[in-house]
Formats: sequence, C-alpha cells, structure tokens
Amino acid sequence: MSKKLASCVLKTARAAHLKEPYAMPPKKKTHEVTLALEAGNAAMVDLGKMLGPTGANMRAVKVEYDEATAKNRGEIIPVIVSVFEDRSHALAYKTPPTSFLIRKALGIQSGASNPLTQTVGTLSTTQVKEIAERKLPDLNANDLDAAIQIVAGTARSMGVKVAS
Repeated sequence: MSKKLASCVLKTARAAHLKEPYAMPPKKKTHEVTLALEAGNAAMVDLGKMLGPTGANMRAVKVEYDEATAKNRGEIIPVIVSVFEDRSHALAYKTPPTSFLIRKALGIQSGASNPLTQTVGTLSTTQVKEIAERKLPDLNANDLDAAIQIVAGTARSMGVKVAS
C-alpha cells in the first residue's frame, strides 16, 4: 500500500466514530456587547463607541441591524453582538424595554420623577396584557400571569397606575 493511501485510510479510520468527520470547530467568542439602538436607524456613533475596541466590522453590523429591525422603525430594539476570533459577528435581538413599551402605550415622554407621589397615567389591563405578551420571551417568567405582574410592577415604579 502506498504511503499516501495509508494516510488517507488512517484519517478515515480516525474520523469514522465522529458524526461529522470534517466539521469545523465552533468559533471562539472574544467579545459580547449589548446595545440598545433605534430600530431601522442605528447611529454609527453608538456602534463605534461600543464595537470599536472589538475589531468588528461596524458597517456590516449596522446594515444587518437596520435590515432586521426596519419593520419596527422608531422603537428601541436591544441587540447582543457576539464578536468571534476571526472578527465575524452574530446578532441576537431582544424585545424593547418594558419602560419604553409602557411610555409608548401611554404616549408620554418619561415616567414620574417621584412615583410615590406623582402619577403620569393609567394603563388598562388589556394594555398590560399586550405588553406582557410581547415581553414574555425575554422575561424571567414561566407564564403570562407572572409576566403581567412583572410589567405591572415596572409600571408602578414609573408612576403609572394599573387599572384592575
């Protein structure tokens, strides 16, 4: 048997026990950055501040983010940017912050400066339920009722009454 053929047979014998004999090893993550950006219109300044030290291609991140969030233009969509050894990246999108969704539902700019003494609005139970349904994948809740209580607590801490 020739030396080249023996080498090929040996490699095949070693890889026979693997499911994917020539699969690439997983990429090693070097950085993970969480950003809260405006959907469909990410600011390069914000990206530059956070992604500059990582060596990721900021332009590619901006284009990918803007395309993925274009349908939610005007909202704040948090994203987790994972940067790998080879400077490639992966984006994981989150739901908008609960406080942002509450302010949007009420049409207000901010919550109360002192929520114990001031109220800035009232959320109906259907509004709270809609917000909880949207936030459910990102909340630390097992069911919708627990998510509703979390959203109601956030609303109370902003000086927003929740109608019962």
